[in-house]
Amino acid sequence: MNTEQNERLGDAISANMSGYGVELSRQTIEELENYYALLTRWNDRLHLVAPCGPQEFAKRHVLESLLLLRFLSPGPRVVDVGSGAGLPIIPCLIARPDITATLIESSQKKSVFLREAMNQLGISKRATIIARPFEEASVSVTNYVTCRALDEFINKVPALLKWAPPMSTLLLFGGETLRQKLESEQVRYTEFLIPFSEKRFLFTVKG
Repeated sequence: MNTEQNERLGDAISANMSGYGVELSRQTIEELENYYALLTRWNDRLHLVAPCGPQEFAKRHVLESLLLLRFLSPGPRVVDVGSGAGLPIIPCLIARPDITATLIESSQKKSVFLREAMNQLGISKRATIIARPFEEASVSVTNYVTCRALDEFINKVPALLKWAPPMSTLLLFGGETLRQKLESEQVRYTEFLIPFSEKRFLFTVKG
């Protein structure tokens, strides 16, 4: 990752963050640049995200992930299911030092990346990684459960709804197929249209 690409990512975040309702300091943007550089170095081996340039990564991955912040109460405990590349939770941990998180990732290789990212970015003390499927993970108390890119996500929605700790709020990224699944499960939800998107939403499901 060269300095020019890092700067392009930072410029794209700065130019577009107001459209996502986010206000970030220069230091936070630099930490997000470091995350992008680290992820890019690992991506060829692990295929963490589809290849994309800094402009698309800034909007599609970083700023969309940071949409979660408006829904999180102060000092939240968050469980991120299917963390993979660390989206959406790593940008949120970088932007909000009051967040503590549990990252559940079934891939051992991706879990190694997540541990390395936490250490390199200086946020490891606020995060725990569970390297197994969420169905096999036990999380007793949490305020929020997030999910953005779980494999076979739609098929696993019913299990995820049952698995989520009592009184937690689920924050799920998806489209019309996810809406249909939530309706078929007869759960109450609200939806927030992702900025600059026509059919992609952040769904909130109260536990």
